[in-house]
Amino acid sequence: MHPLIEHIQKMTDNREVDGENILSFFDTRSFRKKDLLQEEGKLCASYFFVVKGCLRLFFIDNNGLEQTLQFALENWWMTDLDAFRSGRRSVYNIQALEATEVLVLTTKNYIALLENTPLMEKYFRLMYERAYSASLNRVRMISRMPKNEIYELFESKYPEFIQRIPQKILASFLGFTPEYLSELRKKRVENKQV
Repeated sequence: MHPLIEHIQKMTDNREVDGENILSFFDTRSFRKKDLLQEEGKLCASYFFVVKGCLRLFFIDNNGLEQTLQFALENWWMTDLDAFRSGRRSVYNIQALEATEVLVLTTKNYIALLENTPLMEKYFRLMYERAYSASLNRVRMISRMPKNEIYELFESKYPEFIQRIPQKILASFLGFTPEYLSELRKKRVENKQV
């Protein structure tokens, strides 16, 4: 069974999913490591479901530094949702952090899919609720917790990210400098050896 259909079944608790119909609204694309799927300043007309690989959503700040806001591993979605919904230009870049295969849902097909398949309305609502909650938790975490605790919590909740995401990019996501993250990791290794 296709990973998207499994994910829809899991999220909606519905085993009667018409996978063939749903998948007909998507195109499959592959990207190499470091390829940009979406560029800042360009129209955003694609919503990506990660079948295999890893994506990140980021922007360049006023100091020329990359600020990573989101990651997407297998079975996660990614787009600049505001630009996708409104047909505006994206304020973010989306980049493959490793060789990645995605399902691409265009804006036109997204609208048609929701009209054609009511279950998908429920699925996307549940996905948005989950993403919103995660976003709020991240803001709270970065605002209230000491940096070492932020890293420890992230590592415990998302161990797969620690192995797959370059340190510089992970530091950007956590609100650290790469040097601070390197020092923090070094201290954790030293403490484990004692």
